[in-house]
Amino acid sequence: RLLAALFRDYTFAASSYLLEPCHAEFKATGKYGLGRQTLPRVLAVPLSIVANKIGAKPFMEYALSYALYNYTYKDHTLASPLHYDNFKLIRTFDGSDAEHGFILVHVAMVAHSGNLVKHSRAVLDAASWKDRIAFNEALRALHATLVDINQTMESMWKRSNSEGYNEFRTFIMGTKNQPMFPDGVLYEGVSDERTQYRGESGANDSMIPTLDNLLQVTKNLPVNPLTSVLKDFRTYRPGDHNAFLSQVEERANNFDVLDFAKEDATSTVLYLQNLDMNREFRMRHWNFTKEYIMKYSDHPVATGGSPIVSWLPNQLSSVMDLLCQVGETVDASALDEKHGEIYARLMETSTTQNRILKREVETLREKYPDTAVAAESKYENK
Repeated sequence: RLLAALFRDYTFAASSYLLEPCHAEFKATGKYGLGRQTLPRVLAVPLSIVANKIGAKPFMEYALSYALYNYTYKDHTLASPLHYDNFKLIRTFDGSDAEHGFILVHVAMVAHSGNLVKHSRAVLDAASWKDRIAFNEALRALHATLVDINQTMESMWKRSNSEGYNEFRTFIMGTKNQPMFPDGVLYEGVSDERTQYRGESGANDSMIPTLDNLLQVTKNLPVNPLTSVLKDFRTYRPGDHNAFLSQVEERANNFDVLDFAKEDATSTVLYLQNLDMNREFRMRHWNFTKEYIMKYSDHPVATGGSPIVSWLPNQLSSVMDLLCQVGETVDASALDEKHGEIYARLMETSTTQNRILKREVETLREKYPDTAVAAESKYENK
């Protein structure tokens, strides 16, 4: 606990020091200037030592710094303390209601991860046993948990206003793939070589990657630089998270979760319901990006170093493509009325939103041609 607290505090100090000039420039001009290119020895050395001891990179991370190791309870005596209204932050950059809401909504979402893990394992176990009844029950329970996660995510709109986001967003940016740090950062007393690290990003969370691996979305992602960025994000998570994600991916592929689902029409619809929750999550994330970020800035790179116009749509469109492909294999005549209605709704939603998304991305490329092309050529293929 002491090492985790030290790591969190040092990463806040390092980000504040390196990015403060960028924030001042953004406030004055709406553009990000250069950050400080050297992290002084007094921060660089202890940060690197602590990071090495806990198996982290010496820079701010989503789980170990900004979100999941950055809250406590207002009331520790409650029988069920793990909910938004009982959370309070330990460290912030501007301390605004917007920042509190932004971080703690993420924490509240992850509060459902116990059920996510339990039901994901149940799906895998049932697939390994070829137990259709247990498989369907596990998929239903998983879907209920994903509904809870998405509903919690929706509360971001009221708990963190978009106007306040840019008051602290600068400080969660990284030193990799960012024009503010063209050659990375020199850590005094640590190395003579400059280093580059991705910034804090909700994309470092482990919930959707768990679902990706379980439903074999990961196996069906396109092979391109955007997907490579997604995989690189995995290295910015705690080691036990990565171990679990790898286990889920291996078991899902070994037991062919998707193929087992497709052997039965009802199972396929239940699978599609969960895949649709993945779509809904990513669609909401994309909507947040447009409202909280692109509305106020034309900076082409997200906090984690991914191209802002095209990276999220890469995953989102892949999920919707898979949803449509799997949906086409369903024999609708084999479904009862309830699952037939669910199936029809899922197919209509995925087909329509997929078409809208592709048109929207092309429009954004036309609206921001310089920033979009620059981000893709410089950062996606680096």
